[in-house]
Amino acid sequence: MAYLGLFLAAFVAATLLPAQSETLLAGMVVAGYTPWLLVLVASLGNVLGSTVNWWLGREAARFSQHRFFPVKPAALARARAWYGRYGKWTLLLSWLPVVGDPLTLAAGVMRERLRVFLLMVSIAKTARYAVLAVVASRYA
Repeated sequence: MAYLGLFLAAFVAATLLPAQSETLLAGMVVAGYTPWLLVLVASLGNVLGSTVNWWLGREAARFSQHRFFPVKPAALARARAWYGRYGKWTLLLSWLPVVGDPLTLAAGVMRERLRVFLLMVSIAKTARYAVLAVVASRYA
């Protein structure tokens, strides 16, 4: 049940909803849960949550020509040019607080391929949880 709670916390934390999973993972490491399994569960939940953002971005992009779309066409064109230059590599920053989740949404708007998205986000999210688990295990 604890692993399911971590999965759900990591999933919600990756969406645009305000949530956090790092403290839970660290606490579970200190409490004696298996660190590699915690990293796996948290990473799966977090990547899945980020994939929801990617999907929402892809769906929202369909409305980019409507006047109610929150981004003006000129700003969207600049973003597409910027993403064309740095695009997929910015997803390695998807683990960062505040900016990471919007990056995953932007990747969907910019029509990043799912395979590339999953690879980059999985690397970023898993590395973050692995580092956190190593640090927390020093206090176990």
